[in-house]
Amino acid sequence: MADYDNLKARVKELSERIWDIPAIQARHDQLLAVGIPQKTLHRDELLTHKHEILERVQLRAEEYNHFARNCARSTALAVMEEFGLGNMDVIKALSPFPGFGGTGWMCGGVTGGLIALGLFFGNENLQDYDAVGRSIAAARLFMPRFEEQVGALVCPKIHEDVVFGRYMDPAASPQNMEAFAVAGGFEKCGLMPGIGARLAAEIIIDSFA
Repeated sequence: MADYDNLKARVKELSERIWDIPAIQARHDQLLAVGIPQKTLHRDELLTHKHEILERVQLRAEEYNHFARNCARSTALAVMEEFGLGNMDVIKALSPFPGFGGTGWMCGGVTGGLIALGLFFGNENLQDYDAVGRSIAAARLFMPRFEEQVGALVCPKIHEDVVFGRYMDPAASPQNMEAFAVAGGFEKCGLMPGIGARLAAEIIIDSFA
């Protein structure tokens, strides 16, 4: 069950955080210049440093959301960067996914997390049904965990119960988007990318156990 007092305290912390924009900008520029570095993952290192990795992934997702103003891209990029997954074309493709195309049907922390899991567990081969099965199995771990922590998977309920006390619907109009920004939405809604990226990273690491 979601701990709403804790979630709201974390939202408040995000709204008051001093962001290291030069460091975020430098990391972003490096990714644009050279792409996402591929990595060889070592089981023992991942399991030994699990907590440190999860903390880093969560922080980077929160930072990217503040910087990029896109919860889906921020969630996916933090996980992709940590584990050396995919390329920046994936991030480009995630451009319309905040609130599932701006409809509020699905939080970008969920869609970005699912994309990252698909990159790790999936395969380019359309007939690799085992890889599809592994991806779906990971998704079926991820989505209930996200819902348990946040209390919902969709933006309207998350906005109402956790972030603002009401649904802001930022994509509905320029006025709504301005109100969302003034209310600190791009800072406060970093909570969900942080949670989504952390949960996806945890599932990836636990697959090595």
